[in-house]
Amino acid sequence: MRKRLAASAALALALTASAALASPALAKAGPAAPDLGHVSVLTHGSTSGTAVVSGHNEPGTKAHADAVRTKSAHTLSIDYQVQETGYWCGPAATRIALSARVAPPSQSALASELGTTTNGTDWIGQVTGALNAHVGTGWYETKEMPNDPPTQAQIDLLWRDVVLDIDNNYPIVANIVAPPGNQPPGYPSNQTIYHYFTVIGYDDANSTVLIADPASFSGNQIYWLSFAQLATLIPPKGYSA
Repeated sequence: MRKRLAASAALALALTASAALASPALAKAGPAAPDLGHVSVLTHGSTSGTAVVSGHNEPGTKAHADAVRTKSAHTLSIDYQVQETGYWCGPAATRIALSARVAPPSQSALASELGTTTNGTDWIGQVTGALNAHVGTGWYETKEMPNDPPTQAQIDLLWRDVVLDIDNNYPIVANIVAPPGNQPPGYPSNQTIYHYFTVIGYDDANSTVLIADPASFSGNQIYWLSFAQLATLIPPKGYSA
């Protein structure tokens, strides 16, 4: 395992809140989920809120995000898929991350592996274990962010992890809490959403990160988000990096 800056030792406790996701659009996937093919992630720029893929929220919808490397931006090649049930955000986000390096298992197989129930996937550490088991490198570590708002040290570590991991072809899976007033595009504004999504790129010039979001709230699948907002969404949960 490579040497990494560790989050504080006090961050070792598992969080008990589940990451279930309720959305009326997310019923069980049918056999005819559309495949959107290859998508370019910088066609419309990389400012916060820019949509790369949107408007296709059928469960199981697929797309392939192409890798891009510019002077300031780096994004990874991944296979995206809308989560197939309202509580499979953890398996779906894990599947997206794995697709950058290996042929990923199905969401169903990962749900079994992660111990996901109708209440969701309990802890980001379960995702870390599954990622390492499938990529076979021991790269991923669980980084928890219990402070809300996060400390500057936690914010600095998160940015370091985003750049280091993306530059080494490892997407990050984040467990987030999105309350009213602090939500990614399309989230139901009157609900606090407990969720998992995948960070698949960054643009240093705009201080943004590229999110592959399996929930597809209001049809928002892949979009750019400010790094500052990402850092406020993860507490008091954590991420696998």
